[in-house]
This record gives sequence, structure tokens and C-alpha cells, in this order.
Amino acid sequence: MGEGEIDYVFKVVVVGDSAVGKTQLLGRFAKDQFFLDSKSTIGVEFQTRTLTLHHKQVKAQIWDTAGQERYRAVTSAYYRGALGAMVVYDVTRRATFDHMAGLP
Repeated sequence: MGEGEIDYVFKVVVVGDSAVGKTQLLGRFAKDQFFLDSKSTIGVEFQTRTLTLHHKQVKAQIWDTAGQERYRAVTSAYYRGALGAMVVYDVTRRATFDHMAGLP
């Protein structure tokens, strides 16, 4: 492939309850940023990061889903085509872990 061309693209969705840190993990991974005050995600947002692995250009599309129950029907449609999911919960709030059993 030519200079700057992408060899692989993969999609990962980040799922979990509201206010467990999904958006912060995404911001740190994609842009090496961390904000103490962030707003709840409405619907779905995504960011990308291109990495070089074994001399190949790999673009990661990381999709940040809203944690509120009212958005679950909308966000589950974005799971399609994902190669994996990152399940995020707050270790100080047991309920955020227990809610993961109800994910599609």
C-alpha cells in the first residue's frame, strides 16, 4: 500500500452505564486528553486513531454509546459491524457491573 493508506479498519463499541468513564477512556485513547468535567453522551459518538502495528496502518474506530437506559434501543443498532466491545463499569458502584448482564 502507498504512504498514508490504511491497511485495516476495525470498529469497537464501548458500552456501560452512564457516568462510568466511557467517554474519558475514549478521549484518552484517541487524543490523549482527559477532562474532569464532561457531559453525558447522547446517542452515539465515535473517534478514530490510526496506529502502526507490524508495519501496517490500522485505523481504530471507537464508538462511545450513551449509558442511559432510554438510549439503549438506539445505541444497540451501532453494535452491527463491530469486531468487539469494551465493557466499562465503575468498580466503586456494584450496580454498574450488575447492569452489564442486561446488555444485548
